Amino acid sequence: MKFAFAKPSLPKSGTVAVTVANERTLGAAGQDLDQKTGGALTRAMKASRFTGKKEETLAILAPAGVELDRILLVGLGKPEEVGDAALQAAGGALVAALDKSGESEVSVLLDLPAGAGVVPADAAAELAFGGRLRSYKFDKYRTTEKKDAKPSLKRVNVLTADADAAKRAYGRLEGLADSVAFTRDLVSEPANVLHPESLAERCKDLAEVGVEVEVLDLKKLKKLGMGALIGVAQGSAYEPRVVVMRWNGAPDAEDRRPVAFIGKGVTFDTGGISIKPAAGMEDMKWDMGGAAVVIGTMRALAARKAKVNAVGIVGLVENMPSGTAQRPGDVVTSMSGQTIEVINTDAEGRLVLADCLWYAQESFKPRLMVDLATLTGAVIIALGHEHAGLFATDDALADGLLAAGTAVGEPLWRLPMGDAYDKDINSDIADMKNVGSGRGAGSIIGAQFLKRFVNDVPWAHIDIAGVAWSKKDSATVPKGGTGFGVRLLDRFVADHHEG
Repeated sequence: MKFAFAKPSLPKSGTVAVTVANERTLGAAGQDLDQKTGGALTRAMKASRFTGKKEETLAILAPAGVELDRILLVGLGKPEEVGDAALQAAGGALVAALDKSGESEVSVLLDLPAGAGVVPADAAAELAFGGRLRSYKFDKYRTTEKKDAKPSLKRVNVLTADADAAKRAYGRLEGLADSVAFTRDLVSEPANVLHPESLAERCKDLAEVGVEVEVLDLKKLKKLGMGALIGVAQGSAYEPRVVVMRWNGAPDAEDRRPVAFIGKGVTFDTGGISIKPAAGMEDMKWDMGGAAVVIGTMRALAARKAKVNAVGIVGLVENMPSGTAQRPGDVVTSMSGQTIEVINTDAEGRLVLADCLWYAQESFKPRLMVDLATLTGAVIIALGHEHAGLFATDDALADGLLAAGTAVGEPLWRLPMGDAYDKDINSDIADMKNVGSGRGAGSIIGAQFLKRFVNDVPWAHIDIAGVAWSKKDSATVPKGGTGFGVRLLDRFVADHHEG
């Protein structure tokens, strides 16, 4: 879908979308169109439940007297709340309303109400950004879909007085939208297509935007001593991979240490010998969601030439039951030298991350580390599908991530850690075990395990199990892979680590 910007001018045909503030408040452009249509907009609103709330839409056929085919009213919400999020939601709502309407093009009259805290050109860019996010489709495997079921909307023209400034602002957001789509593509791919080796190959595509990519194969992983990660992979026909991605956007910075992002990349998780129930197991194709977010984030930083040094490390494995699979009770030696008793082979993501966290510290001496993983079902019990769980050893790092998540609509909720939880993973025969003694505090126990592989580097762990995949549409996220975390980390870097 193409998004473009032009000076305000009512088209002579086709569809027009008009933004409306709360309590059916039309702006100057809306009032002008209402007058030209003999009050059709006002009458349509009065005859419906449409009030201009955020994400509301109302489609009406254009009356006689104008050459337009259709008019779409799009709610912005309360004037004082019209910011980036509301504008993105409006863009998403109008795309969703028209995407299968038969219309191929729409022109958007963007009326900002008095009190809106955003520059008109930036507002136009944010509306387009929201529409771009909502327009995402993963339909590459649909071969019999009828034409009238396919999206019809091909072009969105956002009309604004400073079209050139809007185009520039959108240019900064377009690379981020592309990176979110890249992430969603990875999460959506089936496991017979996306496995450790093929996902490592996909990472090489980041070289096109300037990211340095290195793939560590099984031989190198054995040499490094990544016994925890290798143990997870040993039941699969696919060998494990670790991919290292580097973006050196601040080579002359006084502090050239990178920020490090680490992702869990279990391309399919059966649970191993501790096998999962069959119902819903197909969802485990997206157990590599944390790795996908790290890959997408590295792409986003490079696409906008972020002035930061960053490294992304993803551990890619497939967790399968077989004659060579890891058994409950096995003891593995991690890269750190610490030994782990594997009580439950379905608590495998933390084993992968343990070696990747250690490798990040040993190889790059980062200023901070943030890992992302679909780590525990327990975080869904605690937080549902509204927030990701956040754990951190550093308050400033946690606060920065929380603020970034709030700003972009990818909210986090910080959960506690402590010695009482840590003691629960002490093992009778090894340095630690990979699960606690009971079912309580499962997400916290997972975070405590990871903390044992973090030294003095400020570190945060984000458990995205509840937000990596959505079973319903929202304003800017169609159901399926969400890409949750890419916008958050991009904003976090922009706010705290560039320059």
